[in-house]
Amino acid sequence: MIAMRNIVCALFHHFRSSEDGAVLTEALVAVPFVTLFAAGVLEFGNIFWQRMQIDSGLRDAGRYMSRCRPRPDPTDPTCDETAKKLAFYGTQASGAALRVPGWGDNLADITIIPVDVNGTITVQTSHLYRSSPIFSWLGIDAITITSSHQERYIGW
Repeated sequence: MIAMRNIVCALFHHFRSSEDGAVLTEALVAVPFVTLFAAGVLEFGNIFWQRMQIDSGLRDAGRYMSRCRPRPDPTDPTCDETAKKLAFYGTQASGAALRVPGWGDNLADITIIPVDVNGTITVQTSHLYRSSPIFSWLGIDAITITSSHQERYIGW
């Protein structure tokens, strides 16, 4: 019995004074937090990138609409459609890739408010950000990116 007690005490003293597994233990504690932090930084960076792309698209659409000549037929949506294509795709050409995935597939995500009493055109949109599963694990609700742009109507 005394021999068993001496063996247990020796093993306990060895584990207590040994530093062989200290790095592994610290890594097991730190790596999940560092990984979660890095993924969060990348996710928020993607949100800001999409916001910048949406702002750029709205600016392009607003600039186009500020120079677009009103048509005699108010049902002719040529200016609106061209401005929306510029916002969503960055070009009028068909087959181009969307600036932001999921934004503007059907050209209905942008609202164009025609010239108001101040002589400005407003272009606005809302886009539901498609996040990674990290946000749902953390309990963060869906993020909606909302933006608008105003341009003074210049005309041709």
